[in-house]
Amino acid sequence: MAFENLSEREKQILFNLIDYYIRSADPVGSRVIAHKFKMGISSATVRNTLQDLEELGLVEQPHTSAGRIPTDSGYRVYVDYLIKPEKLTEAQKKAIKQSILKEGRGINEILGQTSKVLGEITSQLGVSISPRFEEGILKNVRLIPVAENKIMVVVIVRSGLARSLILEVEASISESSLLEVESILNERLSGLSLSEIRKSVAERIADVSGHGRLIQLVVDSKDKIWTEDKSELIHVAGTDRLLDVPEFASREALSRLMKIIENGHILYDFLSRATEEGIVITIGRENKIDEIINCSLVTSTYRVGSITGKIGVIGPTRMPYGKLVSLVEYTAKSITEVLSGMSSEEK
Repeated sequence: MAFENLSEREKQILFNLIDYYIRSADPVGSRVIAHKFKMGISSATVRNTLQDLEELGLVEQPHTSAGRIPTDSGYRVYVDYLIKPEKLTEAQKKAIKQSILKEGRGINEILGQTSKVLGEITSQLGVSISPRFEEGILKNVRLIPVAENKIMVVVIVRSGLARSLILEVEASISESSLLEVESILNERLSGLSLSEIRKSVAERIADVSGHGRLIQLVVDSKDKIWTEDKSELIHVAGTDRLLDVPEFASREALSRLMKIIENGHILYDFLSRATEEGIVITIGRENKIDEIINCSLVTSTYRVGSITGKIGVIGPTRMPYGKLVSLVEYTAKSITEVLSGMSSEEK
């Protein structure tokens, strides 16, 4: 349905209904809209307009004798055309930046704290996913002996981000062999994305001779070296606040949401698939995941060089979108600044 086809009265009544419903959680009747918002029209006129909006699929009656509530389509019109992001105060901005750095300067610590902060200040679920490391361009790889039968692999990408993991070997490998293979890997793989390397590393080092055991280990461990465990890449905080939300008062509704939180890879994959930069709002059934079809997500992209990640909030479709858009957008910008500063220090 084209927004332009709505009359000014329909737009105003839809805005007032959703605005009131977000704050009250109660179905909204024509009398409430006519009197509460002093529109200068009668309850009968409001009632007729609500009937028109219902025919357009923008509002619905949960019960025949009740007032009306927004549909997913109604929220979409509200979000895309009717609201404006709320302006944050300088005190709010300062609190967000200070909170992000509260518990250390490691990326996981920052993202974990970000989820906690978003959950606290929005009363929704705060969520963050780590940068998509696979998008990074390899700058350098290092092979470091850490024990008789263990080596550490350190992967550094051009943005300055790095990750490490321990690989076990059947027998000790000399430091000179590690250095030679490290040099070969850097010569042949630097400048490629980690996803490219994972797909083609076997072919790129197939002709290397004299280091068969170590080369085979690198090939066999390609999924470990060039990707990260998705279960470690998502941070969710604020589940305790769900008990106070009417939409999650039933045990079934709460357990459905908790299921998606516990299976973090599902939520990670869903958030990672969105390629749009900046603020993205998905509402209700737009989410395509059964466990969150009664929820909305407000997310934004943060960036570290060429690598991106996402932060945001999850909550019922009845959420204060104008406020959340501003908070999520500013928090994403703050994380970009913090992480970009960290990568500059590491270069």
